[in-house]
Amino acid sequence: MNRLSQAALTLVAALSVSQALAATRGGQLVYGRYADSLFLDPVLNDANLDIWILTNLYDTLLQPTADGKGVQPGLASRYVASSDGKTLTLTLRPGLKFADGSALTGADVKWSLDRARKPDAGAWSSSLASIDTVTVSGNTVTLKLKRPDPTLPAALATFNAGIMPQKLFTAAPGKNDAEKAKAFAEKPIGSGPFVLSEWKRGSYMVLKRNPYYWKKGDDGKALPYLDSVRFEIIPDDNTRILKLQAGELQGAEFIPLSRVAELKRNAALDMELFPSTKVNSILMNNRPTLKNGTDNPLSDVRVRQALNYATNKDALIQVVTYGTGKPMTSYMSSTTPLFDSSQKGFPYDLAKAKSLLAASKYKGGFEVSVLATSGSADDLALLTALQQMWGAIGVRLKIEQVDAATKTARYRANDFQMRTAAWTNDINDPSQITSYYALFDNIESVHTGFKSAEIDKLFAQSQQELSRITRASQYRRIQSVYAAAAPIIYLYETPYPVALSKKVNGFVQIPLGNNIFASTWLTK
Repeated sequence: MNRLSQAALTLVAALSVSQALAATRGGQLVYGRYADSLFLDPVLNDANLDIWILTNLYDTLLQPTADGKGVQPGLASRYVASSDGKTLTLTLRPGLKFADGSALTGADVKWSLDRARKPDAGAWSSSLASIDTVTVSGNTVTLKLKRPDPTLPAALATFNAGIMPQKLFTAAPGKNDAEKAKAFAEKPIGSGPFVLSEWKRGSYMVLKRNPYYWKKGDDGKALPYLDSVRFEIIPDDNTRILKLQAGELQGAEFIPLSRVAELKRNAALDMELFPSTKVNSILMNNRPTLKNGTDNPLSDVRVRQALNYATNKDALIQVVTYGTGKPMTSYMSSTTPLFDSSQKGFPYDLAKAKSLLAASKYKGGFEVSVLATSGSADDLALLTALQQMWGAIGVRLKIEQVDAATKTARYRANDFQMRTAAWTNDINDPSQITSYYALFDNIESVHTGFKSAEIDKLFAQSQQELSRITRASQYRRIQSVYAAAAPIIYLYETPYPVALSKKVNGFVQIPLGNNIFASTWLTK
């Protein structure tokens, strides 16, 4: 074969591969959800059932990156912070439109941010609390801040900062913002890649392609590739999986971890384990006495450390997550920005656990109770395994199964000794989980009662620190101080399990949980 023929064949092969990988347009993706959304307003909201859909309806000035560790341009093509950190200037893309074809203007941006940052505007208004004023000149949006705020770019990429059409919202029926939000959210018009087309609550929801979306696909045309996404609400895990296997669905969320290995063997499916920010732990009441007045062995840091070292995370990962998890080495997930990879956590070390317990006044062992959610197979599998592990150091674990409402009420009243817990981030910054897990002044460090003056000081400094290197150093120290105090039992991180038809391409669930359908396409 001469060189010319060989080159021609190589070119043909390259073109064939390129064509095979090229996204195709059109079609409807049918996706099984375990539960329906409730309220499609981005501001008066804090429920994941809504948040993970809202980002498809309302775009933000900035967007989280797919790996969950940064931000990227969104409706704003660029942003610049002033040297003193007290001004953030954003440039809007030209020609932006809402899903009804009306122009998205700087006035809509100012109104949306002003609405979202009102102190009474939902649980997330505090994420924008550093903004003093919002001014607009042409395509330039200027945010003057009360103080430097390194978390603001991540906050502007979060669902509650979604840009809404001022005229359409204010024209909605209702005497006040809450009533207008309720009316508008029934037929929302947003700036995201999709727009709500149909919604039969508790049954299904259809999102149609927004023909005016700004972002372009690989073919140079406007995204999304899909004509529509239909969400079927199927609470039962087995039914969701059966419909997927039968081809009635092309995707299904919250696949039980016990079914992951089975679905991985199905040649028609891609069983995806998307990296998440989910950390699973056991919260410990660190107070000297419990609500009923009895002494609490968990107030002794040596006892808390001993229980951590006596916890075989690798074994639990096999028993509870069927091998899909990985050990926690910090209170925050390894996908959280400024996670310190040098953290060791508590590797299984039974001898060390026995030594620590022997140094306390509980060397003869003790009984400890834990709240579990009744009916949760995962809780029962986890705690049954811990009964055996902690029994090896003389600790008797008493499992108290209660319904979810009772468990939450007792947690909020600090009426527990231990409880199972899980967490996922909503914002691309470590400040959220830190403010919940490590700051007493914010819900008493997830009601453990843990308090550290050093962490309080470092956290306050980090909230105004503009140097990423210095901020990383502050968070490294926060994670070390927290680990030394061991306020919780470190368990494992788990992924988002999503099963997709082999025909589905380009779908991603980012570590924050957002389902991103903008670049999804179906093989014909």
